[in-house]
Amino acid sequence: MAARRYAGLLNHIAGGRIKVHSAGSIPGGQVNPTGGEATKEVGIGISASTPKVRTREAVQASAYVITMGCGDTCPIFPSKKYLDWALEDPAGKGVDAVRPVRDELKSRIEAITAEISTTRSA
Repeated sequence: MAARRYAGLLNHIAGGRIKVHSAGSIPGGQVNPTGGEATKEVGIGISASTPKVRTREAVQASAYVITMGCGDTCPIFPSKKYLDWALEDPAGKGVDAVRPVRDELKSRIEAITAEISTTRSA
């Protein structure tokens, strides 16, 4: 759920300036409804999103790879910038527990979006 929510937040914050691929090593069958509710509170709809399997090709085509605790299951390619955002897993928790995770993701996404924008304009 965090990966889909992060993609929805990143798409929203970046306003289409950054191409986002979101996938997991073992994705669930649907987006966590509580995550969908938490992002809807800030004007971002992800409930219709479908979790996808991460592919080597998608990672290889990316300049930045942001993981959320996938450890050794994530393929590593040279010349990619890797960030591991270890956040509390909100699975099975209510929206009150998900909001702080959503807000932390938003803060990190704003920072990485600014970094990418600065790097591209340099």
